[in-house]
Amino acid sequence: MKKNSALLGAAFLMATSAVGPGFLNNTAAFTQQLGASFGFVILISILLDIAAQLNIWRVITVSEMQAQTLSNKILPGLGYVLSALIVAGGLAFNVGNIAGAGLGIQVLTGLDIRVGAVISVGVGIFIFTVKEAGKAMDTFTKILGFLMILLILYVVFQSQPPLTQAVYFSFLPKEIDLKAIITLVGGTVGGYISFAGGHRLLEANIKGISMLKQVDTSATQGILVTAIIRILLFLAAFGVISSGFQVSQANPASSIFQAAAGITGYKIFGVVLWCAAITSVVGAAYTSVSFLRSFHKQLDTNASVITAGFIILSAAIFIWIGQPPSHILVIVGYLNGLILPIALAVMLVAVRNKKVLKNYKHPLLLEITGWLVVAVMTWMSLQSIFV
Repeated sequence: MKKNSALLGAAFLMATSAVGPGFLNNTAAFTQQLGASFGFVILISILLDIAAQLNIWRVITVSEMQAQTLSNKILPGLGYVLSALIVAGGLAFNVGNIAGAGLGIQVLTGLDIRVGAVISVGVGIFIFTVKEAGKAMDTFTKILGFLMILLILYVVFQSQPPLTQAVYFSFLPKEIDLKAIITLVGGTVGGYISFAGGHRLLEANIKGISMLKQVDTSATQGILVTAIIRILLFLAAFGVISSGFQVSQANPASSIFQAAAGITGYKIFGVVLWCAAITSVVGAAYTSVSFLRSFHKQLDTNASVITAGFIILSAAIFIWIGQPPSHILVIVGYLNGLILPIALAVMLVAVRNKKVLKNYKHPLLLEITGWLVVAVMTWMSLQSIFV
């Protein structure tokens, strides 16, 4: 029972880490830009996400090592490079997450956004100070994850999207936007999010070849939870846009909720935004610090204190620079998409390293699919930069 709870907790940690303010903002903004064709972007991103996560979680589980330790085994120093990329990306994302949490409280209560951010920081730090922090984190992310799904589902019913059109163009799009795909994949499994669930499973002592079936299920569940939230948000946004409403460029997600359900929708947006932001704060802080704790015994011993410090630093940066504009969240998601092929390639190289995985035989189809994701994401990244 304990292991089943940890497996579902890992799935929700990965999913809710992905569903942050940038996730809400990007979904609304890209739906405004691409209309029904954004469904195709979501479909492609789900397929890429599953391939990436199954490869990464399997390698971590079988090696029984966190990603940075495994990387250093393959090439000395590589783990430090990967950690620097992940922690920097996690910190950048967390500034946006803290801002989103503050904005969520402002929508609900009218308090200043910085006051809301400080309150949210207190909630995030509390989770890591309780006796069984891992269990508390699992419960917290599961409850808020289900709450987000229910609230967004209500907004979908209110917006009444043309479902037939949405389904049709999800398979036969009018246009394909490579940057949108990179941003979505980056915001869903890029950067620290790739390793959130895998590292959580190791901490819960779920590792080794005997656990692979359960790990595969957990990884797939995480992607599916993220996909359900993304699809529901897309349908809500598409319903509003199809009615002729022009989405606000400054805050696209809030305008979608308000247009669909009036002041009730606006308050629901506040709850969803806070849930999305605070679970992402927890996920980003936990995973980023997990990349540091293996480098020194003191870092491991004081992991909870360092995690709290990571959250406080994120909040301090936000309070110093003010609320990040919506386009910054798109850029950060995009950059995480550029990190993904590097991180995934490292895991796939480990598959062929007998010192790391010993006698384990990685499924050939999964390995080929993983390298295909690396190639596709690299190609799309280069296309979007230079073309």
